Amino acid sequence: MTALVTGGGQRIGKVIALRLGELGANVAVHYNRSGAQAYGVCSQLQAKGVQAVALPADLGDPQACRDLVGAVRKELGHAVDFLVNNASTFPAIRLPDLEWPQLEASLRVDAWAPFELMRATHKQLRKRGGACVNLLDARIADFDLAHAGYYLAKRMLADLTRMAAVEFAPQLRVNGVAPGPILPPPGGDDADLVKWAKHLPLRRTPSPDDVADAVLYLLGARGVTGDIVNVDGGRHLGRAVYG
Repeated sequence: MTALVTGGGQRIGKVIALRLGELGANVAVHYNRSGAQAYGVCSQLQAKGVQAVALPADLGDPQACRDLVGAVRKELGHAVDFLVNNASTFPAIRLPDLEWPQLEASLRVDAWAPFELMRATHKQLRKRGGACVNLLDARIADFDLAHAGYYLAKRMLADLTRMAAVEFAPQLRVNGVAPGPILPPPGGDDADLVKWAKHLPLRRTPSPDDVADAVLYLLGARGVTGDIVNVDGGRHLGRAVYG
């Protein structure tokens, strides 16, 4: 089996890519600016005895998304079986300051790029089954006022996940995973996780491996499509359960 993980060179994407390799999948590790990290992940995957290739693409360019799926087939000799749409942007901007160019930039990477990749993957899977998991965000259960463009794009991706599950069946199963607070933001530290954990029903923040567990389950669950699994310590349940 062959997997494509976007943004697979670092953070949650890296963990997912390595876990797929442990299961024997050949993995295409997409990157935009994190080339060194992507090549490092490929070296770790190859040490596990699987094929791995680092592939660059600007996901803000729809044609680059379509070309990326073809590049996987060219480099690894097989069409994509498993697609994990993990890459995203996270610009800080509130709704009063949001202008169309900023919203468009978020929509291109966080919603339209996953759709282009799903559609291109589906076209290669006309006669056999495959699976896609889109990384969403637990914030879509309420709001993220500090990252308005990102939030709106992830809400769109959640709807695209359900629509694609119907439109691209039975060749491609499409599901989503909505992580909560998993890792500190760039420049942050574990103190951020301790602070966030106090507001979660489970009183602990999930780990990247928790997210990878959910992704791997959905990739292999042949009877599941159009579902969204929250991996957020209960954040999506709302503040009524805190206390």
